[in-house]
Amino acid sequence: MDPISKFLASYKIPVGAWGKAFFEFLTDNFNAFFRGISGGLNYLLEGLVNLLLMVPPVILVLAIAVLAWLLQRSKPLAIGVFIGLLFILNQGLWKQTVQTLVLVVAATVASMAIGVPLGIWAAHKPKVYRIMLPVLDLMQTLPTFVYLIPVLTLFGLGNAPGLIVTIIFVIPTAVRLTHLGVVSVPKAIVEAGEAFGATKRQLLWKVELPAALPTIMAGLTQAIMLSLSMVVFAALIGAGGLGTEINRALGSRKIDLGLEAGLAIVILAIILDRMTRIGVGGKK
Repeated sequence: MDPISKFLASYKIPVGAWGKAFFEFLTDNFNAFFRGISGGLNYLLEGLVNLLLMVPPVILVLAIAVLAWLLQRSKPLAIGVFIGLLFILNQGLWKQTVQTLVLVVAATVASMAIGVPLGIWAAHKPKVYRIMLPVLDLMQTLPTFVYLIPVLTLFGLGNAPGLIVTIIFVIPTAVRLTHLGVVSVPKAIVEAGEAFGATKRQLLWKVELPAALPTIMAGLTQAIMLSLSMVVFAALIGAGGLGTEINRALGSRKIDLGLEAGLAIVILAIILDRMTRIGVGGKK
């Protein structure tokens, strides 16, 4: 090793030690708070899963197919949803699919509820977006396994840490696409609204958001896909669902189980993507 490299290595900045001390401080002083959040989220998610599992699977499959038709007014889509979910039921993965569905929907709703307002704020305050940008970059580029360690330390095992990790991973996409949609609204439309005496709130709700809706909905679709991509990682910290089956297949080298669970995730992803996409039925 050359002298300069040796000198730099001998005076290592203790970033890891600082991070460890910070999380030890949190667990020592706020453990009850974090475990309370974890317990509440686990209770809520497990309650939703149990509620859905109380419904006969075929009835729930039919209800989701009807919902797909109501959202998109597309009979082929409704039939495809029905057949796809029946295939998952046939593979014996219904409970795991319901667990994954609840986790993905909860993470997507929470991410959009946080990300859309932040994106609107950033679009109206360029300085705020400049401050947000490095944070969003860090959240998107930090390896997923790095998220798992502190979240597991603070919240323990279960669905709650899986939900929190997924939200952290997905929020940047919701913020970025909402920001893009709002800043891309033609200035002529905004100026026309101002000329008619619209207030800032009216401009937001009646001009900017309707014009930015396609981009925001693209953010919703991306949030769903990213949430599904976290299923396998979330299973490593106790979240149930199809990710657990994939990890089991990986650990025991069961190709059949891996294919079945993988296909179930693909089918679920296609269903959610088509159900939330604008324009599938030609009337959105």
